[in-house]
Amino acid sequence: MEQIYLYHTNDLHSHFQKWPRIHREVLRRRRMHEERGETMLLFDIGDHIDRFHPFTEATRGKGNVKLLNDSMYDAVTIGNNEGITLSKEDLMSLYTEAKFHCILANLFNEDGTRPDWAIPYKIFETDQHTKIGVIGVTIPYTNFYGPLHWVATNPFASLHDWIPIVREKVDILVVLSHLGLSDDERIANEFPMVDVVLGAHTHHVLEKGKEINGSLLACTGKYGDYLGIVQLTYDREHKQLLEKKAELIRTDELPLEEDDKKFDETLFQEGKRMLEKPVARLPERLETDWFKETRLNRLLTEGLTEWCQADCSFINAGILIDDLKKGVVTEYDIHRICPHPINPCTVRLSGAKLKEVLVQTIEEKYTTLKFKGFGFRGEIFGAMIYDQIDIQGKGSGIDIKIRGKQLDPEKEYLVATIDMFAFAKFFPPLLRAEKRFFLPEFLRDVLKWKLGSLFPYNEDDGDESASFQ
Repeated sequence: MEQIYLYHTNDLHSHFQKWPRIHREVLRRRRMHEERGETMLLFDIGDHIDRFHPFTEATRGKGNVKLLNDSMYDAVTIGNNEGITLSKEDLMSLYTEAKFHCILANLFNEDGTRPDWAIPYKIFETDQHTKIGVIGVTIPYTNFYGPLHWVATNPFASLHDWIPIVREKVDILVVLSHLGLSDDERIANEFPMVDVVLGAHTHHVLEKGKEINGSLLACTGKYGDYLGIVQLTYDREHKQLLEKKAELIRTDELPLEEDDKKFDETLFQEGKRMLEKPVARLPERLETDWFKETRLNRLLTEGLTEWCQADCSFINAGILIDDLKKGVVTEYDIHRICPHPINPCTVRLSGAKLKEVLVQTIEEKYTTLKFKGFGFRGEIFGAMIYDQIDIQGKGSGIDIKIRGKQLDPEKEYLVATIDMFAFAKFFPPLLRAEKRFFLPEFLRDVLKWKLGSLFPYNEDDGDESASFQ
């Protein structure tokens, strides 16, 4: 009987607080399994990076890859944070120094070729010559991959193509799936020849795994809360997988060393240092407020209209989480107050539909809403901030002007906003509207451009510069 151990992490999202304990534990376990003559493979199932963290932002994820190298990962697949929050150039170079394989079957260049940093599958062979095939797939957000000059194909079509090919060559078949729990269950139901599905994306926690149609599903939640282990017992003589067991190790229960408490802060400060590049010089402090319009959030909204060449725009005030001080503003300062991996977006709406949306935006139900997700890394939704939109009154007496003119129900308007509103269910008419996503720029790139245009940084300037108009 051969014992094979698959260790896995997923959706770290650059939450490095528990990484030192994960690092020590996987290295300790690897030594232990080697001494016992057992096979250990270590996988990450995507979204290891998240550009909310200054270290990831400054290194464009390459710092995360170094951490994976140091922990001796055998392979990874990508999540949407690797795939659609990096420019194509940054993703092309992300794994240049990787000492592990990136397994990804459903992402291509626009000409149909596969990027040279990705392979559709990998076969690992144990010392007992048992062959383990691993296929990787990621969620295909085509609206985002397209503008980044990638082609993300249907993962189930890729699995349909590759599973029969790989299955014939191996004794055990594993899928690395950054698709989410419902799709992992679909994999198990549609492809009973898959032995193990290591999952991600929906941050589900499967403490003992979940067996469906003979396939074992496993996932570790998020943020490094757990380290996952799948133990396989394989009968070499009869070529049969006898047992599959999944368990989770709670990282909070692993030994804590003194330096662990400093680890995330050290990375944070390293990222901050790398981002200390001047982008503007402010003559006065710019304040933001989650519940009302200020000069800072108005400048961002104006910049969004200009950047997207739109008729008007709106954002939620909570998108800016702090003020900007007088004087030199750096890339770190912009990142600090706008850390979200959120892209500019335009939607085309008739005047009638735009009115329907704007009536919804003035409702107070979202103003104090606390939430996370859809790229939002702030605390409170906040009030709505408008540019080129004037709203007076409420209900049947509401009066709306766009660029100083009465809103025309029959006219088509190009409205700039943030991608979160285009695919989350805050304002339903936006879900059905024609959309354009601006990538790879984030909202903070718009703010940096706007401030740099109005208040350019000149190294020779003193502390004073032109006052606000």
